Amino acid sequence: MNVEQHGKFEEEKIHGKNHSLWRYSHAFPYIDEADIISLGEGWTPLVKFSNNVSFKLENLNPTGSFKDRGSSILVSALHKLIREADGYMSEDSSGNAGASIAAYSARAGLKAKVYVPETVSGPKLNQIQFYGAEVVKVAGGRSKVANEAQKVEKDKFYVGHILHPLFRDGMRSLAYEIVEQHDWRAPESIYLPVSAGTLLLGLISGFNHLRESSILRTMPRIVACQTNQVSPLYHHFKNLVYTPPRHLTSIADALVSVNPPLLEVMVERLKAVNGDAVIVDEDEILFAFKELSKHGFFVEPSSAVAYAGYKKQIDNKGVPKDDYAVVVLTGTGLKTALKPD
Repeated sequence: MNVEQHGKFEEEKIHGKNHSLWRYSHAFPYIDEADIISLGEGWTPLVKFSNNVSFKLENLNPTGSFKDRGSSILVSALHKLIREADGYMSEDSSGNAGASIAAYSARAGLKAKVYVPETVSGPKLNQIQFYGAEVVKVAGGRSKVANEAQKVEKDKFYVGHILHPLFRDGMRSLAYEIVEQHDWRAPESIYLPVSAGTLLLGLISGFNHLRESSILRTMPRIVACQTNQVSPLYHHFKNLVYTPPRHLTSIADALVSVNPPLLEVMVERLKAVNGDAVIVDEDEILFAFKELSKHGFFVEPSSAVAYAGYKKQIDNKGVPKDDYAVVVLTGTGLKTALKPD
């Protein structure tokens, strides 16, 4: 199974009546149609917010986050092998990916064990458990959670979304949708929150695929948005020293990777496409979160990081005001433990 060999993207091969990421099944040739595990993920709305900004509503995926794109591809590709081995899936997550893997494992009839930080958000923990997955809480940082999930146990298949190329490959579908929803043109800019980097790397891969297939001539300006607390990509990208805080207190609790294993790859590929990075502080995140909510877009504070990053660059004149941007809203506000004032 070679994830890198996905052939040419061809418009005429799109399944127009399929309103999920599987409308692009020809772009994932390593998965047979009979093996597809789907909950209707993908083909999320693109909603105009102003003359110069549209929101891509990834918060409307089946489990409430963009992670469903990766889970559908990964579980579709692996569920037969794991079932034949009488095994179960092991995942480490700060919440959203765990919920997603738990849901798709349930859909495939597989057992899942999800390792989470002790500080996992209550709504996300509930979601994982309601899908029927076993939850293991781990004390310490994000890397310790990953280490526990990777420990060898009988019948365990570690499918950690951060490192697994199949999960990351599912994110290519977001690029296809954005371009198709713009009549096969790319916006000038795309803003997205970044932590471990699966969405960023998958999005870049998808746009490269479209460019290599002669669908696009140019790459949009991709802007990676991070918090002041969790900003290793921003600092490395800008050649600055990053010192993570001893304790994370950010309201953007889905962005927790202070030492992401794919950091060097993220920096290399973001620079290769002439992308950019921006960081925002807690006040900016909270203001963006509340502004979005007051306009009817109830998303996680982690998602609001992307909108805060866009606003900051506009205010600082880091991008022309008349440029058209897509802001990716990655997760639903129903996952947050924040309370109204």
